Amino acid sequence: MSSEPGGEERERSAGFVLAANRNGRREFLVLKHRHGGHWAFPKGRIEDGEDELGAARRETMEETGIGDLSPVPDFRVEISYRFVRDGRPVSKRVSYFLAEVDGDEVRLSAEHKEACWLDHDEASARLTYEESRRVLDRAAARLGGQAAKERP
Repeated sequence: MSSEPGGEERERSAGFVLAANRNGRREFLVLKHRHGGHWAFPKGRIEDGEDELGAARRETMEETGIGDLSPVPDFRVEISYRFVRDGRPVSKRVSYFLAEVDGDEVRLSAEHKEACWLDHDEASARLTYEESRRVLDRAAARLGGQAAKERP
């Protein structure tokens, strides 16, 4: 994390969109955050000396217990957003990767209170933020799945 002149902090995070074939259909993992209650994909801050993919793997393992994943080549989507933490503005950039997993067992960290494997449409409806829905659409399209209508 770094600060810009004027007091805005900048953060970099990375995570994975996880996909599994369950009961004859492709499903995606979404997590409900304990603080704030928002639904999103596993992600977290990139630590010093880490690259994006390494951070995404570490955070996914920490948040879900899933370490055996197969990253989909040439998939990387970056989103940016701003929010306020403790009265200070934060500018955040998140890089998402896509991975397929064989198992679907999830061991949540204390950071989350619920996890669901959902098909594209269910996951899209559950995700809290529009940026996450756009990432999901791109992931589904990359896997050859039916993506929802193009989002602005």
